[in-house]
Amino acid sequence: MKRNVLLGCIADDFTGATDLANNLVRGGMRVVQVIGIPSRPLDVPADAVVVALKSRTIAPAEAQAQSLEALRWLKGHGAGQIYFKYCSTFDSTAQGNIGPVTEALMDALGTDFTIATPAFPENQRTVFKGHLFVGDVLLSDSGMRDHPLTPMTDSNLVRVLQAQCRRKVGLIDYRAVAQGEAAIRARLAQLRTDGVAIAIVDALTNEDLLRLGPALNDMLLLTAGSGVAIGLPPNFGLVPSGASATLPAAGGARAVVSGSCSQATQRQVRAFAAAGYPAFAVDPLRAACGDVVGQVLAWARPLLPGGPVLAYSTAQAHAVRAVQGRLGVQEAGELVERTMAQIACGLVDLGVRQLVIAGGETSGACVQALGVDLLQIGPQIAPGVPWCWGRDDAGRALHLALKSGNFGDDDFFGKAFTILQ
Repeated sequence: MKRNVLLGCIADDFTGATDLANNLVRGGMRVVQVIGIPSRPLDVPADAVVVALKSRTIAPAEAQAQSLEALRWLKGHGAGQIYFKYCSTFDSTAQGNIGPVTEALMDALGTDFTIATPAFPENQRTVFKGHLFVGDVLLSDSGMRDHPLTPMTDSNLVRVLQAQCRRKVGLIDYRAVAQGEAAIRARLAQLRTDGVAIAIVDALTNEDLLRLGPALNDMLLLTAGSGVAIGLPPNFGLVPSGASATLPAAGGARAVVSGSCSQATQRQVRAFAAAGYPAFAVDPLRAACGDVVGQVLAWARPLLPGGPVLAYSTAQAHAVRAVQGRLGVQEAGELVERTMAQIACGLVDLGVRQLVIAGGETSGACVQALGVDLLQIGPQIAPGVPWCWGRDDAGRALHLALKSGNFGDDDFFGKAFTILQ
């Protein structure tokens, strides 16, 4: 039986999808995350559905095509409002994909206005006068300047997005946001009069996002990171409820697979090893010419009964550049994704049923390789990262945590398993 949903969401990577779903669940929404565009109608109850794509770094035309297909499926399930979710560090090359996908969705929905903001102050992402800050530094001064696929060297989001869009981009600054719904709506009206079609929105605190929420009630399309989601459930008459985050009981062995090279994940890897947990460093150059997967699984097999293990290809920026120099940027990225996905599948074959995956691209590769096509969203581990539950293509029940590289405290890996128990 096909079920109608209140809010239809399109996310450009898998960790971003769970990040968004997590915030909606915290607000009391029942949320299902589907991996890729489903081939059949939704047959489980949900207030919101998040379609998780792997479109952040593909060609803009392909990202548009996938997003429009997801839109058609969501509209077919009754979704009256659409939410296009991208990264809280606005990861996007000069050619896209945030701008091109936004405009394609606007065209398809027949809407002449939307907002754009990656702000999520709870996770140290704030926007001030249109400039994105990561913690206390501008985006361009953060570790994102060295991202291997989407280096971010400009913090001015109006300028970044305008370079990607045909439509005019403007700003709703912190002064209007601080005054609440009426002032925000007045600013929206003024921007539309001035010919602006996409408005970057400032947000310095979570309260700013809560003030923004009511002003978006009648907007057909929202584009944002996950932060805006905290202000949306009340628009549908929903309130926070612990029942919306309930998952089946966890069991089986525990493991972490990490392909992220973010500074946060580097710290998490070091902290996990320093706490005495077993950790295996995967060398991409060795993976290119040897059976690294077999070596990792042979190493992990006797250790799994004793507690969680970690397999990681996480490396510092200079090491990543060295590998890219030898293999090429695209081949190096694909090799790491493929290797970590094979390791994840092998660990599940060895009895792992609680699996943390670090890195957006790595998460996408692992979930696709496991054949998981639907996730139920559970309790939060850290802002933006919940535990999820689903089944792989062999019918095995798995608890999965898909962590964006930049998210989580240093003790995230160990903390995740403690929360699940």
